[in-house]
Amino acid sequence: MKRLPVQRRTLMLVAVILPLLALFVYVGLRSGPLAPVPVATTTVESRPVTPALFGIGTVEARYTYKIGPTVAGRVKRLDVHAGDTVRAGQVLGEMDPVDLDDRVRAQEAAAKRAQANLREAEARKSYAEAQASRYQQLFTVRSTSEEILTAKQQELQIAEAALAAAREDIARARSDREALLTQRRNLRLVTPVGGVVAVRDADPGTTVVAGQAVIEVIDPESLWVNVRFDQMRAAGLARGLPARIVLRSRDGHTLKGRVLRIEPMADAVTEETLAKVTFDTRPAPLPPVGELAEVTVELPALAAAPSVPNAAIRREGGQVGVWRVVDGDLRFTPVKLGASDLDGHVQVREGLEPGDRVVTYSEKALTERSRVKVVERIAGTSK
Repeated sequence: MKRLPVQRRTLMLVAVILPLLALFVYVGLRSGPLAPVPVATTTVESRPVTPALFGIGTVEARYTYKIGPTVAGRVKRLDVHAGDTVRAGQVLGEMDPVDLDDRVRAQEAAAKRAQANLREAEARKSYAEAQASRYQQLFTVRSTSEEILTAKQQELQIAEAALAAAREDIARARSDREALLTQRRNLRLVTPVGGVVAVRDADPGTTVVAGQAVIEVIDPESLWVNVRFDQMRAAGLARGLPARIVLRSRDGHTLKGRVLRIEPMADAVTEETLAKVTFDTRPAPLPPVGELAEVTVELPALAAAPSVPNAAIRREGGQVGVWRVVDGDLRFTPVKLGASDLDGHVQVREGLEPGDRVVTYSEKALTERSRVKVVERIAGTSK
């Protein structure tokens, strides 16, 4: 009679514990550490890949003309501002001549004085020639002495030397005047080409040294993009390949271009290859020099081969491979990768065949002992 309450209590405890234990096991297998890992998979397809290179660059001018004085001086006037369009030979400004105009006038006066000296020397020479000829005739008829004839001939030689010196003085005065006029013309800031004023580095009244740029003019037809490409991905980059250029200020608008050249010197610090990409047509309006641009260079298309998304590539134990789903089980398969495109597809040279199922995304890190559950999409990932 006393055992019945104990047995009833035991049965009641068992009846409560068993469902709880079953619920615990169910929850552990469904959502606990023993639960299958949700994974998204894709099928390996044989498809052609169009590889492309992506790089960041800046808009630069191939030809930049820095216009400034050849001697130190003060800026007298500037007639243009940044952004103005100029034509070849246009005067953009002028340096202060200081006393150069006075020196030109003084040299002109010196040239006139030399011209007067020349006329005087010519007159003295003509008179000396006449005297020498007259005394030569007198000496022939024995009407004068040889000493006087010699003196007259010496006077003629002196007059000829004075005439030659006067001519040299005129040449020197003219050369000095031309030199001053050349210096005066060099004080004008003249653009050698037509283009756009990019920089105005000084204002009237500023003192600049010889060779210092006052105005910079660029040729709008020579704009290009100085692009940097990762050296590890720059294989296949060559001159003449088509490119797509997206300027930072025109997001979404693609401009067509072409690779002009590959720079022979790479950047050893950033491990990047440098290239120049030109525009097929000049962008309008012109982008500012120094603006960032995104450049995509299209490489020749490759033949069809097994391809997988980039998201499927894993590194396990120093090997590159993918997780294959075979009869519901996971198998890590090492692969040898080929070219890739900017859409995220990578060609597999060895290790996979078309039709294989591979894991692209998973909620947790996978092992060969992991239980998986294939789902349409993993939260927080792209389709």
